[in-house]
Amino acid sequence: MKLTKKLSIIVFTLTTTLISTAVITNTYNAAAQAVELVKNGSFELDPLVDPNNPNVTNPNVTDWIKSGDPFDTSGIRIDNFPQYQSGNQGLSIGSFVNPAYISQNLATTIGTNYNLSFFLGTDEGGSDVNNIFQTFIDGNKVFEKINTINTAGAPFTQYDLNFVATKSSTELKLGGKAYYGFLYLDAVSVTPVPEPSAIGGIVVTAGLLGICLKRKKAIS
Repeated sequence: MKLTKKLSIIVFTLTTTLISTAVITNTYNAAAQAVELVKNGSFELDPLVDPNNPNVTNPNVTDWIKSGDPFDTSGIRIDNFPQYQSGNQGLSIGSFVNPAYISQNLATTIGTNYNLSFFLGTDEGGSDVNNIFQTFIDGNKVFEKINTINTAGAPFTQYDLNFVATKSSTELKLGGKAYYGFLYLDAVSVTPVPEPSAIGGIVVTAGLLGICLKRKKAIS
């Protein structure tokens, strides 16, 4: 009887502790999932030079650094092209001689897995298609798309990829060129990938302890 009572206390205490840990872990995971590392990923912070004239775009891109030949980087502008993915604006990439890029340093945790997501489109189509889009993480090319085509009804395609941070500051660089028209970039996002929930392990552990308790009762 004493052994059964002792086991009951152990099971109750351990299960309560594990459940409390699960609540904390799940809360942490949910919070981590909500952390957005990219600033101005939807390119909404810079007003258009003339909102009524889509040909007068804004060359300022807050929170991002342009790189490439000045002639090519001049083609990277905030635009209100009608096929934007989120908000009212996006980024148009109009460089056509050499690729031009935007970059941003992200505050990351070494060893943490992150998800990079963005939406890519173009106005090039038919026989007039000659573009390239690239993505770099800390100087390493992790994505390349050649000859993106404008698709009626689905002008944007979402791309997702994961990477593990090796530094506390990780450079994200995106860009490219479009010979005939423009590439369109929008909704750039980097968030931590949540770790698997601990609930499964808790259920198994509590279940095994429960079986053990039942066997002890049967023996008594």
